[in-house]
Amino acid sequence: MIVQRVVLNSRPGVNGNPVAENFRVEEVNLPNNINEGQVQVRTLYLSVDPYMRCRMNEDTGTDYITPWQLSQVVDGGGIGIVEESKHLNFTKGDFVISFYWPWQTKVILDGNGLEKVDPQLVDGHLSYFLGAIGMPGLTSLIGIQEKGHITAGSNQTMVVSGAAGACGSLAGQIGHLMGCSRVVGICGTQEKCLLLTSELGFDAAVNYKKEKVAEQLRELCPAGVDVYFDNVGGDISDTVISQMNRNSHVILCGQISQYNKDVPYPPPLPPAVEAIQKERNITRERFLVLNYKDKFESGILQLSQWFKEGKLKLHSSP
Repeated sequence: MIVQRVVLNSRPGVNGNPVAENFRVEEVNLPNNINEGQVQVRTLYLSVDPYMRCRMNEDTGTDYITPWQLSQVVDGGGIGIVEESKHLNFTKGDFVISFYWPWQTKVILDGNGLEKVDPQLVDGHLSYFLGAIGMPGLTSLIGIQEKGHITAGSNQTMVVSGAAGACGSLAGQIGHLMGCSRVVGICGTQEKCLLLTSELGFDAAVNYKKEKVAEQLRELCPAGVDVYFDNVGGDISDTVISQMNRNSHVILCGQISQYNKDVPYPPPLPPAVEAIQKERNITRERFLVLNYKDKFESGILQLSQWFKEGKLKLHSSP
């Protein structure tokens, strides 16, 4: 059987921007027979995520993400339907997910690396298992649970950068659900600001491309910032950290402004900002959701429940 796949054609360089020519589509033969323990699946959805920029480098800069290899099929989060199974846990017609799904129209996989998913949890929207009811949702929920130190009723203010993105748009809503009294988002267009405040329940939003972030934060967070869900790093994060309260917490979700640069992860803070962090005892610890796999099942059920109750609204950023 002939199938199509996407392979890494070239690397952009550690300080370069990715381009379409870094990838190519090719056709390959899929074996007609599968072995014991394997399943043949047809790909339905693939997830394209910021961390993949690191996988385009020869060295990802981390110990938990492996680089993609030149002329080899790329992989990431994916969902498909089982077409043939020789694994005890799966039968034809099952929907399955993997975080190492090859970008290939059909593929033979080891069944031990797959998880069955229940379409009823997402009202039939299977792609949500790659988004709000999947890794981005778990990252937001578990990050806030483990690193946010939110106490309901204590009038805490949360700021979210990259607030209209996959994690940010969920993190702000989850912050409210877990007890923050005020949530302010930072994003890059007026349309995104309007989305956050009119549809996703954020109390206010700052357009960093049009407004002075420091001035806006002082106005919108008069009691300072207690929890910062950081998706971007760089100048924006330096500004937010400078306005954080004593004993406050940074949830280090991502540093997307730094992904095309050859810097360590997490990137070091400028000396002046680092001095503020230390003087105010602000926690800023690396957070890796894969270290909390024991919380995935309960997390998915919680996210699904909020979604079905209408408390967690899903929206693609404009």
